[in-house]
Amino acid sequence: QVQLVESGGGLVQAGGSLRLSCAASGRTFSSYAVGWFRQAPGKEREFVVGISMSGGSTYYADSVKGRFTISRDNAKNTVHLQMNSLKPEDTAVYYCACRRRAFSVYTHSYDYWGQGTQVTVSS
Repeated sequence: QVQLVESGGGLVQAGGSLRLSCAASGRTFSSYAVGWFRQAPGKEREFVVGISMSGGSTYYADSVKGRFTISRDNAKNTVHLQMNSLKPEDTAVYYCACRRRAFSVYTHSYDYWGQGTQVTVSS
């Protein structure tokens, strides 16, 4: 069992930055790939970025490539999402999720989810 807790969301102006964190419980977090997803009002949850178990491999959605950076610290059981050059269309609830395999872009393939953190970007 893994519990995930996101933090770091908030209100920021367009062009600003936020750093989200995902803290995981459990001693085997390094055995899980992690994905960040987001869900805007009235829209389906969508993949943002994924990172492999070791952190050596990442994959970004085209919409955030070059602006967002994911990293992980397995010694601290945390994953961070640095979000720069934020746009109003980035406004959503952001979720981290993990799975015991390579990361995936599909929401249904993840085993554990956090409760989400709200990110609001004003224009």
